[in-house]
Amino acid sequence: MLLGVIADDFTGASDVANTLAKGVAPQGGLRTAQFLGVPTTAAPVEIEAGVVALKSRTIPVQEALAQSLAALNWLLAQGCRQIVFKYCSTFDSTRAGNIGPVAEALAAELKVKGVVVCPAFPGAGRTVYMAHLFVHDRLLSESGMQNHPLTPMTDPDVRRWLGHQSRSPVGHVALDTVRKGTDDLAIALSEIGDTLVVVDAISDEDLQTIGRAVADHKLVTGGSGVAMGLPGNFIRRGLASGEAGRLIGADGPEAILAGSCSGATRRQIDLHKQDHPTMAIEVDQVMSGETTAEDVVKFVARHHGNAPLAYSSSAPENVEAMQAKYGREEIAAKLDALFADAARKLVRAGVRRLVVAGGETSGAVVSALDLGALTIGQEIDPGVPVLLSSGETPIALALKSGNFGAADFFAKALERLQAR
Repeated sequence: MLLGVIADDFTGASDVANTLAKGVAPQGGLRTAQFLGVPTTAAPVEIEAGVVALKSRTIPVQEALAQSLAALNWLLAQGCRQIVFKYCSTFDSTRAGNIGPVAEALAAELKVKGVVVCPAFPGAGRTVYMAHLFVHDRLLSESGMQNHPLTPMTDPDVRRWLGHQSRSPVGHVALDTVRKGTDDLAIALSEIGDTLVVVDAISDEDLQTIGRAVADHKLVTGGSGVAMGLPGNFIRRGLASGEAGRLIGADGPEAILAGSCSGATRRQIDLHKQDHPTMAIEVDQVMSGETTAEDVVKFVARHHGNAPLAYSSSAPENVEAMQAKYGREEIAAKLDALFADAARKLVRAGVRRLVVAGGETSGAVVSALDLGALTIGQEIDPGVPVLLSSGETPIALALKSGNFGAADFFAKALERLQAR
């Protein structure tokens, strides 16, 4: 294995795995596998990039550190020459969040400084300019992320937000230095004494420049976009084949589970419900035990072949009201448990194509299914690939971050998950 990734949630892991498998034309990408949690056995020898998917974004800091360092040690044991710490392109964390502590711990373990911090993903509208994170034409704090139920992002200044989480000062490399080219950027990073350095990027070309500049860096951090230029470094050196993501899928019944409350997911739900059966999962009924995983399974079974969708998504004002009534952590735990149990029962009942929306929901689902390593296939929408489990009865999955995907994502994803 040449390159190893530590991802702080499951949808983010799929996102960066997609980036590495796709690569940049005409060079292509790396043979990539996604692992659900830290594996206990060695990776297949043909794998060039391995992505370890953790559910560490919102857990206590010490637990996130322990899991991330365990993932690092496994990846290094597989021979990885470079490590990427992948977090969301909207920098999902609180002021006391895990991104800073994990990045610093990885840097200390690898004994490196000048570590790039770049959550930019222009293909999904995320750009970094003067260390401020934008979502399309809005500052992060005005994009809707300020209403996130678990990680409300109220400050778009990545350098300042990261400073709250870090023990040492955070550096910055501005866009004009990036635009001077690979050599100038590499020199700028080598001359910075700070452990973590926010680097501006507003285009895919900027990300490719960053990728070339960090070819010899042991550690890089960011959204999936920062990995865009990394496969080419190994391919140019003759260390990798340049094989792209393959057309893969599975045959069988389908289901869609959505636990994200993002604006993008709510729009996708609104469009999908116009022509497909949907089931709204109400928080009050979940908390009282009136709605259970068995209800979701029965709903899906009644609508096989019609792309049934079960969702708990709601508008920000409704989310706030429910959190005030029951507590944020209590609701999250109940919903995660319901979706996990539903997914387990659905697969046992024969579902073979499964679309999941929301990072926390995806983490709960794949942890419950215990699918092992996942093969990375073709891209559905930017940042979301087809995933296929191994074994006699493979499961085809799409794990979508809440903010990702076009309005017609759900129906399109189920179509792409079919065997080809």
